[in-house]
Amino acid sequence: MVHPFLILEWLENLLHTHIGIHVTYTWLVMAILIVVAFLASRSVKMIPSGVQNFMESVVAGVDNLIVETMGEEGRAYFPLIATFALFILTSNLIALIPGFYPPTANLNTNAALALTVFVMTHAVGIKKHGAAYFKHFMGPILWLAPLIFVIEIIGHLARPLSLSLRLFGNMYGHEVVLMIFFALVPLFLPLPMMLMGVLVAFIQTFVFSLLAMIYIAGALEEAH
Repeated sequence: MVHPFLILEWLENLLHTHIGIHVTYTWLVMAILIVVAFLASRSVKMIPSGVQNFMESVVAGVDNLIVETMGEEGRAYFPLIATFALFILTSNLIALIPGFYPPTANLNTNAALALTVFVMTHAVGIKKHGAAYFKHFMGPILWLAPLIFVIEIIGHLARPLSLSLRLFGNMYGHEVVLMIFFALVPLFLPLPMMLMGVLVAFIQTFVFSLLAMIYIAGALEEAH
């Protein structure tokens, strides 16, 4: 995928930093989220308006999804899930701005997110159940435990791989298709693809966040 011009890549070359465009655009997404959070919280009102009203709607939506998926116990993990959702969605959406690159179109970014989910899943499980958490890997029948254990380990190791590749494939593929259309017909033909990109951005955010919630909820359950 070759972009005709990336603003932060040009700045990176100018400063000779060479840290990678996915890192610089990750910092940009972080800065955007920090600014939005500051604007939403600097003058909190009982009757919200403007940015506060928008962010309250976002927070309420994420909170409702967590409760529906994980139950009331899942509210303790709201900061983690909301951070995933806001970061991935913002990263996906900036791809629609000419001169900007989505960090989620790079496998390194997605692998970092997926490994965070992987580590947190098992950390939460061990914190909740202690050594009894490893019963999750044994299955319901004792004499099948060695076989089930191997299958469960493979399944759990496949989770970060599937999470990172799914997000990477969709966002990278959309970028490639968009660049091809821009090269062929630079004016009006790419517009439908950009509209579809908005839908893809929201769907991929929802899928990643939902799977993260399901994995953590599974670790919180009692082993049978």
